[in-house]
Amino acid sequence: MTARKPSRKPSEPVEVPPAAAPATTEITAGAAVPASGPADTPAVPASGPAAADTPAGPAPAAPAKRPRARKATAAATGAPPRPRRGGGSRNVLPATALDGADRGRLLAGDHHDPHGVLGAHPVPGGVLFRVLRPHAHTVTVLTGGRKAELQSDGDGFFSGVLALPAVPDAYRLRVAYADDTIEVDDPYRFLPAVGELDLHLIGEGRHEELWTALGARPMEHQGVAGTRFTVWAPNARGVRVTGDFSYWDGTAFPMRSLGSTGVWELFLPGVGEGAVYKYDICRPDGSHTLRADPMARHTEVPPATASVVTASHHVWQDDDWMAHRGDRPVHEAPFSVYEVHLPSWRPGLTYRQLAAQLPAYVRELGFTHVELMPVAEHPFGGSWGYQVTGFFAPTSRMGGPDDFRFLVDALHAAGIGVLMDWVPAHFPRDAWALAEFDGRPLYEHADPQRAAHPDWGTLEFDYGRKEVRNFLVSNATYWCEEFHIDGLRVDAVASMLYLDYSREEGQWSPNEFGGRENLDAVAFLQEMNATVYRRNPGVVTIAEESTAWEGVTRATDHGGLGFGLKWNMGWMHDSLVYMSKEPVHRRYHHDEMTFSMVYAYSENYVLPISHDEVVHGKRALVGKMPGDWWQQRANHRAYLGFMWAHPGKQLLFMGQEFAQGAEWAEGHGPDWWLLDETYDASGDHRGVRTLVTDLNAVYTALPALWQRDTAPEGFSWIDGGAAEDNAFAFVRYDADGSPLIAVSHFSPVVRTGYRIGVPDGPETWVEVLNTDAARYGGSDVRNEEPLKPEAVAAHGRDSSITLTLPPLATVWLRPA
Repeated sequence: MTARKPSRKPSEPVEVPPAAAPATTEITAGAAVPASGPADTPAVPASGPAAADTPAGPAPAAPAKRPRARKATAAATGAPPRPRRGGGSRNVLPATALDGADRGRLLAGDHHDPHGVLGAHPVPGGVLFRVLRPHAHTVTVLTGGRKAELQSDGDGFFSGVLALPAVPDAYRLRVAYADDTIEVDDPYRFLPAVGELDLHLIGEGRHEELWTALGARPMEHQGVAGTRFTVWAPNARGVRVTGDFSYWDGTAFPMRSLGSTGVWELFLPGVGEGAVYKYDICRPDGSHTLRADPMARHTEVPPATASVVTASHHVWQDDDWMAHRGDRPVHEAPFSVYEVHLPSWRPGLTYRQLAAQLPAYVRELGFTHVELMPVAEHPFGGSWGYQVTGFFAPTSRMGGPDDFRFLVDALHAAGIGVLMDWVPAHFPRDAWALAEFDGRPLYEHADPQRAAHPDWGTLEFDYGRKEVRNFLVSNATYWCEEFHIDGLRVDAVASMLYLDYSREEGQWSPNEFGGRENLDAVAFLQEMNATVYRRNPGVVTIAEESTAWEGVTRATDHGGLGFGLKWNMGWMHDSLVYMSKEPVHRRYHHDEMTFSMVYAYSENYVLPISHDEVVHGKRALVGKMPGDWWQQRANHRAYLGFMWAHPGKQLLFMGQEFAQGAEWAEGHGPDWWLLDETYDASGDHRGVRTLVTDLNAVYTALPALWQRDTAPEGFSWIDGGAAEDNAFAFVRYDADGSPLIAVSHFSPVVRTGYRIGVPDGPETWVEVLNTDAARYGGSDVRNEEPLKPEAVAAHGRDSSITLTLPPLATVWLRPA
């Protein structure tokens, strides 16, 4: 339970003030008599030692009539007359005592149908009103311009029979506490606020907009403003909603079960945006657990863990972006990604403050997209967002959901697509979150071996359960539709696909065909991808998948998983192994740089230099490079030039764009001070950042570098075997056949008169980018004059050129 001082009184309306109470009269068994005092004056003092036992109002003018009416009604109901208990109006007839079992279950929080007991119900002789309001001194029914104080039955129960012809369409309750009196509509007079179609789709596991049916939703229901609370808890004996509107005592607000779907529902009038809440769940063994809402769309700021009622008021300004983002298939478009950990990019900034800085910075660098490390709510900041507890809520650390929408809108306005890390592989075991949510395994697999994630101490989702699969599939499309996210990078796909992932023999069981594939996870990923692409044109899904699983980016209707792109973890690992070697030893690792082209067209790839490569002792990218500081930076620049020219899309983690020397730490983020002009070596770092800006500018302008990333016709080796020279030369082609030559030279010497074969056609080649340029911090060995092909055969081509290879540099050439 969250320890917090309530900001409102029990059941006090939030946001929606109650209408002014009309003048009222007391209801008697046979006639109306004037009420004492002003219309808004409680019939019983709100405080004082005898408040609960004091009759309301003056004695009626004809007291002899009241017993006869009470006796007649008692006879009509078949119940003997009985004395009034603990207060109540003389004009309210006592109700038949609540069944002991119902009473006990309501107090114990394990009643499945509180609406069948509480609220207003027709009985012979009138309408029975029964209310459960712990800590209240009195409860008065207000209806049709009249008021009637109910009788106290103890334990917070109040009841009475009013001589009404039918249950009123609307009535309110005046609830008096020791220091406050409030007026609210009775939650137990309302019909379910979730529709039959919603329940049917939930039961089928096919509700693609699950967030509209489950969770806390401010709304107007039966003409009254309030919040509908719905939660899936099929194993619960009972569920109550509690929060700052009830002093965190959920006794007064038991929810009703909506049948076999396992959904529980309650509409609370007067509760609105900003209300803080949790669910009090009675487990199958009768014990209770207090849980955050799995479908919460807003949360308290960690380490607080409660859910917050919210609604969006953001007015999107990105209609043009959304209409045209899918005009060109992503694998045939420029796609250069800047990976960001929002809380540490500029520590302390809110979403709205980030919106004033991040889009401008990324646009200046020329990246086409940002990728946000997980933004869904997570309790431990040190997890970087990869242990999610609030799958539908942007983390509150930097603001509310609409503030995050504002940031996305600002990035779109700057022409930048927004990708986000999505984590459906596992979730943490926090006792207030998803683990054994209703007392039994629910979101996690029932088999402990299948449930426990061996690497992270977390729990794996049960992908074979239709409701869990629905929860995750709808969550994927939720971020795309509610926050206009342009792509989802799906974390840890390999751990989902294999039953034996990080497990020893005896710790896993094969699938029904005797294999190691997790067929439930395969079906889930296919459904997720198919649904996201069908509902959200222009969105891309990206798999972080580190194995040789076949068909990750193949369409689902052709048996693939259906992702748009896949991280090329093999290229990342191999190329960094090569770069970490001293140049004199690189000749022995030459194939580490060429092997990626053996499988380059088996999937649609992203080349990632991500956060995982610059933490936990792996060193920053520039720190992986051998040699002195000059050589490290030169290697860094040459490697980026090779990466941007290689088939596949690019991803670079923040801080690496200016050769930060220290590993990334979420506590302080990038070392921005390295760029401060007052720092003596700032020019070294600014030069690398200038290179990244130019790489992106040339890359975006030349379709040869991106248009045929996934087509073998878009690439040709000139010389992939120059191991003794530490050199690699290849050609990239656009859809029209226009070429670009890239030569990477990973040796610290200058090679003059270096001959390479070139494609036929162009009469002159010019240098369009050289990572050794002085403006980048290099030695400025350039090919300044146009290079004319000669009729000298080289590398299997009829013509060739000779150029100068700068030390530790990549050179790009294009036709003049």
